[in-house]
Amino acid sequence: MFGRKKPSKDKDKEKSPRREDSSGSNGHDHRFSSSSQSSRHSAAGSRSSRSSAARGASSGGAGAMSVAGNMATFRVQIPPNVKPGDEFQVYAGSKVVRVRAPKDCKPGQALQISVPVDVTDKEKEKAGANMQDAVPDSENVTKIPNQTLAPGEMPAYMVRIPEGVRPGTQFPVTINGQQLMVTCPNMARPGHSVRITPPPPSNPDGADGKPFSSRRPQRIANPNKQNDKTQMFEVIVPRGVQPGQPFALLAGGVRVLVTCPSNATPGQKIRFHLPIALVNRAEGPKSKLAEIKLSYDKDGWTRTIRATDMKFQWTRFDHQGGVDTRTRFDTDRSAYVRKLDFLDDNDRMRAGRVSLVTPDRGVVDSNIKGINGEELVSYSDIASAQMKSYEDKIQWFQDTCAQLCVEWNEGHMRMNVRREFLLSDSMAAVMSLSAKDLRKVWRFEFIGEAGIDAGGLAREWFELVTEECFDPAMGLWQPCATNQMCLQINPASEISCPDDHLYYFRFIGRVMGKAMFDRQLVKGHMVKHLYKHILGWPIMFNDLKDVDEEYYNSLKGLKDMGADVEYVGVDFTVTEETLGVKNTVELIPNGANVDVTEENLPEYIEACLKYRMLGRCEKQINELLLGFFDVIPEPLLTIFDFQELELLMCGLPEIDMQDWMENTEYSGEYDRDGPNHQACVWFWEVVSDFDHEMRARLLQFVTATSGVPARGFGSLQGNDGNIRKFTIHGVTLETCVYPRSHTCFNRIDLPLYEDKEELEEKLKIAITMASTGFDIE
Repeated sequence: MFGRKKPSKDKDKEKSPRREDSSGSNGHDHRFSSSSQSSRHSAAGSRSSRSSAARGASSGGAGAMSVAGNMATFRVQIPPNVKPGDEFQVYAGSKVVRVRAPKDCKPGQALQISVPVDVTDKEKEKAGANMQDAVPDSENVTKIPNQTLAPGEMPAYMVRIPEGVRPGTQFPVTINGQQLMVTCPNMARPGHSVRITPPPPSNPDGADGKPFSSRRPQRIANPNKQNDKTQMFEVIVPRGVQPGQPFALLAGGVRVLVTCPSNATPGQKIRFHLPIALVNRAEGPKSKLAEIKLSYDKDGWTRTIRATDMKFQWTRFDHQGGVDTRTRFDTDRSAYVRKLDFLDDNDRMRAGRVSLVTPDRGVVDSNIKGINGEELVSYSDIASAQMKSYEDKIQWFQDTCAQLCVEWNEGHMRMNVRREFLLSDSMAAVMSLSAKDLRKVWRFEFIGEAGIDAGGLAREWFELVTEECFDPAMGLWQPCATNQMCLQINPASEISCPDDHLYYFRFIGRVMGKAMFDRQLVKGHMVKHLYKHILGWPIMFNDLKDVDEEYYNSLKGLKDMGADVEYVGVDFTVTEETLGVKNTVELIPNGANVDVTEENLPEYIEACLKYRMLGRCEKQINELLLGFFDVIPEPLLTIFDFQELELLMCGLPEIDMQDWMENTEYSGEYDRDGPNHQACVWFWEVVSDFDHEMRARLLQFVTATSGVPARGFGSLQGNDGNIRKFTIHGVTLETCVYPRSHTCFNRIDLPLYEDKEELEEKLKIAITMASTGFDIE
């Protein structure tokens, strides 16, 4: 398992909310619009996170302030638990205002309010205005007396949980003029008190209380008209950002990564340009999943656009919304991204090298050029498509592929194959094609058989070829150790096909890419991290659990040992066994002579992750990706998540709800009543109301794949190859607030919710956040 052991040592509609400021001035009419992005960060049970001025109860004065005449416009966000007609309090610059929620609104939606401008920022600084003096503490807040504080340390407070607040939900409080969002702990109930320590108050430039990194920049009129294709923005460099260090913000509804200039310091205003086509793009309707993501923006990796070159880059944000710049590997937060470097421009067989790099180095172009070299898809097109529903994404993807397809009158490809030599004939034909040929229309003919290909023969060819390629008996693929329904690359594929196993993987990559390009399906469900490699998504330590849970738990066990790990006698090697022959692989140069200690354990776990996720099958994955990108431009895939990619390549499964329900087992709190328990009744009612996509995502969430066995749910297998039926396991709300899955057992832990609406809400959030790759805590 590990290295050799050594001897042990000793939105969308106009509204008119009523707004009153804290001094009782008259209200004004304002417009309501759905927010394209939000930045919400949960507080820990015993500690609240700082509320930002564009989320929750503190959504008042944050970000881009557009001033016109004597009025200043702010974007605020309706806090959780606020109902239509309720009033909530926000900051708007130096003013504290009260806003009445419009009719038909929901928590998380955005309002745009206008507030009279009383004084300029410079006058505020001279007067020493401090908006924190304007708002008293909430009634349910009590300062803990007789605290001994270190310099710069903030005092702690006891906050009483209001009525109607459930575990896992947030509620707003005001402490020292700061509006904070507190998350109710799992074990707490209304009337209980939790201890929190508020963050330090903001300085005047950030007095709205919002983390600078998620503030919206202020638009600035271009000083010259020479370049009308860009829009200038002005933003304040966040606290703690050093020259040359990146930070993120929202501009025109798009998350943008800006690098602090070498001559700038925190608190200083800087300017940058963005294309007008990006910041002024049509918003359009957002998918239900996108709306959930926006209203529940968990800390984690987010795809951003770099302002310097308009390329996509993955960025992780810390608990205050700033860019996480840690360099040492951390099992909970660190990630690696697949990077594919093309070594030549050979039109027929490009060479390349795949590697795992830190997310800041795994950038992707954000535009696509057509056959004539002109820009076919821009960054604004892709950014807009990322927010579409799954069906609209597919339509946009297929429409773009149609534009990349070579015109029929410029030539098409006729593929003649013998059915008895289908794979060898197909591989010879496909591998002889150039990149342009791969995007031509293909017409198929089975030699010796009468028939004209009007689509049916093509569909049959893709089905038969991919079914044979993914057959474990061929030796190129093998069932995943954790889930028998998923296939992973056989690291010993060279033994099965000693002369051309890499040629096969290049062929498989091309066939998979062409299937997506031509709206065909693939007969094979791969392990999750391979879909992430195709997309260039972050690979994290938790992904190892979906490949080999036993190995994952062993590494976690080493981590939990602390200083005692050195007595295990592990070095920086792994032992592989192939056909009974053991082989030792060094994870780092001279790894056999480097013992694992508490000090270098993070580097050891990091090396194990990189080896299992790429190094073990690096040559095969390299060829698979090269073949795939011979057909599909990589930027075109940035609109999908890994669940959507599997559904697009393999198709939405045909799910028989009756078969699913009849072949479900119940355990835990549901063991006695089974399907008759009220929570289980609600669960199946909610799932029955799901559309095909959401049902498939639920199946992916619980079983790690959207595939349904040919013989139905009654033959679902677990990680040991035995029958493991779909299982609903009842747990208390104190155990977990959100449903969680155990893919090796095909089990979902479903808390004992008190009503159907709460069950539906929490289930959708759990499924949605799983597609982003972030766990629900």
